[in-house]
Amino acid sequence: MTVIEVQHLTKRYKDTLALDDVSVSFEKDTIYGLLGRNGAGKTTLMSILTAQNFGTSGSARVFGEDPYENARVLSRICFVRESQRYPEDALPAHAFRMASLFFPNWDQAFAEELIADFELPLKTRIKKLSRGQLSAVGVIIGLASRAEIIFFDEPYLGLDAVARQLFYDRLLADYAEHPRTIILSSHLIDEVANLIERVVVIDGGRIVLDDETDAVRSRAATIVGDQAAVDLFVTGREVIHRENLGRVASVTVLGDLTADDRAALQASDLDVAPVSLQQLVVRLTQHAARGAAKGDLR
Repeated sequence: MTVIEVQHLTKRYKDTLALDDVSVSFEKDTIYGLLGRNGAGKTTLMSILTAQNFGTSGSARVFGEDPYENARVLSRICFVRESQRYPEDALPAHAFRMASLFFPNWDQAFAEELIADFELPLKTRIKKLSRGQLSAVGVIIGLASRAEIIFFDEPYLGLDAVARQLFYDRLLADYAEHPRTIILSSHLIDEVANLIERVVVIDGGRIVLDDETDAVRSRAATIVGDQAAVDLFVTGREVIHRENLGRVASVTVLGDLTADDRAALQASDLDVAPVSLQQLVVRLTQHAARGAAKGDLR
């Protein structure tokens, strides 16, 4: 079941094109990774879907409706972002109390478990919290809201590695018991790779990849070996990255490798290296940027 449907969405800020004819959908009870570089359009897309911004053209529907000033929609979604703002003198307890009043599925017992997990001081003003503690406030609200759609726009970047792993573990465990649609925007792609079920990559305001994570893992391979042999093998294939060191070449290509391909690689004494999700996203966005610079993508 589709819970978010975006059709030909464009957002322009004066001379900046933040979203360029974006069409994408998000399904019920799925964990998505919304990935891309800074300024790619991730936050703009999420802001429009949560009624904190407007598209210049196109449409964005959540639960089949326009989310703007729509209480039926907004009470069912939660948007947590790194730059979340709170009232000047608010305590974490105040933030959680306000969240409990807004989100109909709020789980206070779960919130209290998370407060203990993250060792969050409830009697310290939010403006006095460390960056990690502030991140914990947002993470707790997002998880305990039990909203049907939760957007995490990198609010966990302030957490240290141990606290981030705690967040990932609690998210997965709670998702298993209470499935919902979760959209994670992150630069820490390798860290979230095992969490996400579907990958959406946005670059330069355009969707450059939208596929199941398992399928994405097999979409590219890096061929390593003698330069002449590598060049012969990759002829006619889409090359997204290349490195040369003397007579040795390392070339990343898109496309599944068939049994015949692997036999040919073995016969040519060429090695095949897997491409991690982070490497693939980096290579794809670099490739898209080079194509745009040459006028290939416009």
